Amino acid sequence: MEDSKMKKHVTIVGAIHIGFGILGLIGAVAIFFALNFAKGFVTGDEIPTMVLGFLSFSLPLLVGFMSTLGLVGGMGLLTFQPWARYLVIVVAALGCLNIPIGTLKGVYSLWVLLQDETIKLFESRQ
Repeated sequence: MEDSKMKKHVTIVGAIHIGFGILGLIGAVAIFFALNFAKGFVTGDEIPTMVLGFLSFSLPLLVGFMSTLGLVGGMGLLTFQPWARYLVIVVAALGCLNIPIGTLKGVYSLWVLLQDETIKLFESRQ
């Protein structure tokens, strides 16, 4: 009974990470276009143009990278791949820095993935 309960929790964590991964990728594209659009309004000064240029490249790259890791990890969790558990643990721990939604998502993901029943569930899949 407990085994199926943890399967449901793992499936929920996978779905959450897939959903937020997709939203994060959309957000990364929106950030890229918004900052590049804002860069077009800066005239004359070099420093704001350089700062916006740096941010318009690095910020979407970071958001996109973390979102892709969450998306891939979430898909792996849905198929109970052992590597996905480790990947989502790392992504969830880093996501805890994103207050408040990332913290809630991260704490729930860590709680589910670090349970003894979940560890046994993924070890039986190897």
